[in-house]
Amino acid sequence: MPETDVKSGAEQQYLLEKIQHKKLPKRKIFQRIILITIGAMLVGVGLEIFLVPNNVVDGGITGISIMLSYLTGWKLGIFIFLLNSPFVFIGYKQIGKTFAFSTLYGIFVLSISTALLHPVPAFTQDILLAAVFGGIILGMGVGIVIRAGGSLDGTEILAILFNNKLPFSVGEIIMFFNLFILGSAGFVFSWDRAMYSLIAYFVASKTIDTTITGLDESKSVWIISENASQIGEAIMNRLGRGVTYMVGEGAYSGEDKKVIFCVINRLEEAKLKEIVSDFDDNAFLAVADIAEVRGGRFKKKYIH
Repeated sequence: MPETDVKSGAEQQYLLEKIQHKKLPKRKIFQRIILITIGAMLVGVGLEIFLVPNNVVDGGITGISIMLSYLTGWKLGIFIFLLNSPFVFIGYKQIGKTFAFSTLYGIFVLSISTALLHPVPAFTQDILLAAVFGGIILGMGVGIVIRAGGSLDGTEILAILFNNKLPFSVGEIIMFFNLFILGSAGFVFSWDRAMYSLIAYFVASKTIDTTITGLDESKSVWIISENASQIGEAIMNRLGRGVTYMVGEGAYSGEDKKVIFCVINRLEEAKLKEIVSDFDDNAFLAVADIAEVRGGRFKKKYIH
């Protein structure tokens, strides 16, 4: 009987199980719940203890909610929950149920946190201090929630949808939305409050990046050199980092090239450049930031 491309029922079931989303273990689910709870509560503190009492707004749906709460007198948490709910449904359709449920839970905790913290007086009446420290606390909270696999604002989901129809990146669309929202604060509050809101937004965005990537930021390194073997040995012996050798071909010369790939942290970048320069001043060197590193042998092996 000739071979066919038709797989047996057992093979098809195996492939289906491999493709389908695996159920998260209970420990992972519990860990995610704890992190999202902590992150959402931190965002609540940043809003109700620092930003909102001083009429400083954040970007995204949260910024719109702050202004609507100010204009109507309704609780901030009501607007945060109601305005984000449609985007949670869109996220369920576009991204997946795990993300949607994580986001819905985070928004719910944030809404409750703002309601409970609303009677608490502001820590400071200095608007600049409120903008800076409110942005830091808010950014830490948002970063923790994102690392846990959720979100607290529907702007990102909306930007992903518009990205398919507009010639702009997701980041550019989010920036446009937020500039429009922060600019609107000038009409609702005052223009000095709008400028303080820009400060808070900038501080929060930088804190989010730091929280997501971590302080021990990793970098990928690509090195092409005639002395690749010596450079690789020196990296392993002097930095304690593992390296991987790959073979490439020069498009212009057609010659085979030995390529070094390794991962370091930002504190080791200067030392690595020194090592490469010691063996080959003309070596090609490319360094890029990495948001996360897992598996392999990235953990540093200290050389005594």
